[in-house]
Amino acid sequence: IAKEVAKLLEMKAQLGGDEGKHKFVLKTPKGTRDYSPKQMAIRERVFNAIISCFKRHGAEVIDTPVFELKETLTGKYGEDSKLIYDLKDQGGELLSLRYDLTVPFARYLAMNKITNIKRYHIAKVYRRDNPAMTRGRYREFYQCDFDIAGQFDPMIPDAECLKIVHEILGDLQLGDFAIKVNDRRILDGMFAVCGVPDSKFRTICSSVDKLDKMPWEEVRSEMVGEKGLSPEAADRIGEYVQLHGGLDLIERLLQDPKLSQNKLAKEGLGDMKLLFEYLTLFGITGKISFDLSLARGLDYYTGVIFEAVLLQQENDHVEESVSVGSVAGGGRYDGLVGMFDPKGRKVPCVGVSIGIERIFSILEQRVEASEEKIRTTETQVLVASAQKKLLEERLKLISELWDAGIKAEVLYKKNPKLLNQLQYCEETGIPLVAIVGEQELKDGVVKLRDVATREEVNVRRESLVEEIRMRTSR
Repeated sequence: IAKEVAKLLEMKAQLGGDEGKHKFVLKTPKGTRDYSPKQMAIRERVFNAIISCFKRHGAEVIDTPVFELKETLTGKYGEDSKLIYDLKDQGGELLSLRYDLTVPFARYLAMNKITNIKRYHIAKVYRRDNPAMTRGRYREFYQCDFDIAGQFDPMIPDAECLKIVHEILGDLQLGDFAIKVNDRRILDGMFAVCGVPDSKFRTICSSVDKLDKMPWEEVRSEMVGEKGLSPEAADRIGEYVQLHGGLDLIERLLQDPKLSQNKLAKEGLGDMKLLFEYLTLFGITGKISFDLSLARGLDYYTGVIFEAVLLQQENDHVEESVSVGSVAGGGRYDGLVGMFDPKGRKVPCVGVSIGIERIFSILEQRVEASEEKIRTTETQVLVASAQKKLLEERLKLISELWDAGIKAEVLYKKNPKLLNQLQYCEETGIPLVAIVGEQELKDGVVKLRDVATREEVNVRRESLVEEIRMRTSR
């Protein structure tokens, strides 16, 4: 048998195996997706709204490599570090894909000895997560970051970051939202007075951070059961982390017998009061809630932290609104740049990241539901002809239009039927048709047709560009 099998295998090898035939599966890698022209059109709208807000606030733009030295990223993210994508050793350098845009920004500041900049950065980042893609979470996704670096008077840049979040979420019309604010110093002070040992601050912090997804009972049992915190300390924390409010709560905690004795908490509460005064001047306190359960898992935050969540009315009868997840987050990280600087020089920073993917998945669902027609091109005019043998004239005219900066198209057919050309405009939403025919050429005019109203006018060739501009700017 072995002999026969060997012979058959040899014959198969001579015939040439299945190489060259498709054996692979056509799919995008786990946690990633393609974007169709329609989806990109929605995406572009969102990006434009965000970028125009960042520019309105005077930000410059930078870019950094998609991968960093592995050691640049190590030790900056706390418990999330296990989600960093490591790359194979490439010629002696151990590299990882960037996990966010904040650490590369800090590296950029330290490397170039920059002590003062207001910048935005929109780029893809990578996390080796098992994400729920339906909720707009991926392994490859965009972040839109705005940061202010430099030594300034307290809370003024922090207040501006919150104003930016408020402007963007209002502008994108995503529905009702709330911005939760807290301070790492208040949290650390609270942990101290509740009897959490120093060594457990960060790990207890990441438990508290889960309060928006899990009830207090589950978080408490994680603290006590998995993380070895004493039940008494956990219960004391419980009394604080369920509080949220505004200036009145800050005033109350400043009088709290335990918290007011803690230097860190007192500093944090003092700054929080100042922050709320500035937010009142900006007129946005209606959407802001001082929330003691907000922790934000990342290790590098040192002061104010904030997170914006979209609220969804459960139904008309219920007053209580439920959160449908975070769409922006950020905070102050005064120590991060110093971690990269050889002399440990600190550059205070505060910043915000807009959760573009979550926002995008919400808008996409909304467009699907409303069946709104979305244009995927910006073409202003189709150059068409009513008779045969006019390809040269169409190409001459479209070239004039392109050179004048008009967005124009022509069908790639020598003698297309006029009906087909008009049909194409209907399908793609092109508003105007410039028709050249023998008579028009003799008279030195072009027939301009409005696709929606079907009315036609003859326009002198030399005024065509002006006419198209005027009509499409309306």
